[in-house]
Amino acid sequence: MMMPSIFGENLFNDWFDFSFPEVDRRYTGRTDQIMKTDVKEKDNGYEVEIDLPGFKKEDIKAELKEGYLTISAARNVSNEEKKEGKYIRQERFTGNLSRSFYVGKNITQNDIHAKFENGILTLDIPKVDEKQVEENRYVTIEG
Repeated sequence: MMMPSIFGENLFNDWFDFSFPEVDRRYTGRTDQIMKTDVKEKDNGYEVEIDLPGFKKEDIKAELKEGYLTISAARNVSNEEKKEGKYIRQERFTGNLSRSFYVGKNITQNDIHAKFENGILTLDIPKVDEKQVEENRYVTIEG
């Protein structure tokens, strides 16, 4: 006899998710599994596209420090949103993420062009010759 599942395709997975309430079932994996990234090499540089669905431009920071470009994003559900109802299942990520890419010590924050549109952060990073750079600078994100 087939039984319908009101919570998803697999009755047993849904049942076991609710059988152990003391275990936090929210996302506990690595951030690179959330921040899906494509890197494309071009003639004069690289294009990096990072999927950040559900984030706002204000939630995202791009910092260049010691040759590493670190992309950080934070999304938190406020207590007011939680009071409206009880979650039966919560799969969307809330919290802080970050991911770093080595771009070289010769890149400055002015060399990187960043744009956030439709949940995708696009970074244009040029290939740069040797030169001195300033440390610990933030990259401006347009959008």
